[in-house]
Amino acid sequence: METSKFDIADYLDSNEMVTEYLNAVLAEGNESDFIVTIGNIAKSIGMSKIANETGLSRPSLYKALSDGSKPQVETIIKVLHSIGYRMQIHPNNEVGDSNRIDRAQYNKEIDAAVARMDAGDFISHKDALDELS
Repeated sequence: METSKFDIADYLDSNEMVTEYLNAVLAEGNESDFIVTIGNIAKSIGMSKIANETGLSRPSLYKALSDGSKPQVETIIKVLHSIGYRMQIHPNNEVGDSNRIDRAQYNKEIDAAVARMDAGDFISHKDALDELS
């Protein structure tokens, strides 16, 4: 009995499958998994086609989208665009807004800084940053 090596690219035959694959890796994987996933999707479409659309060479795409690589964000965005996807940022609900000051506090601190400057009470940049933290 002959067996063949499993290649996920053989199963990425619809937008729904690709979307589920990307979302699963984003939810559970790490940055290397994400890069490899983009590479697998590019292979399923055709690396020559992706190279043509991105202006990158096939060898550089294979290298950039392989395990352990650290491609530039520009490369990731170009490849995502060429495979029909885009990145979108959403707040992480686990972090929340606890690291942010509210608008009233921000305005109060700015007003105080402007009042000190108007009064000629200048402080060093480091001291100003220390005050804000």
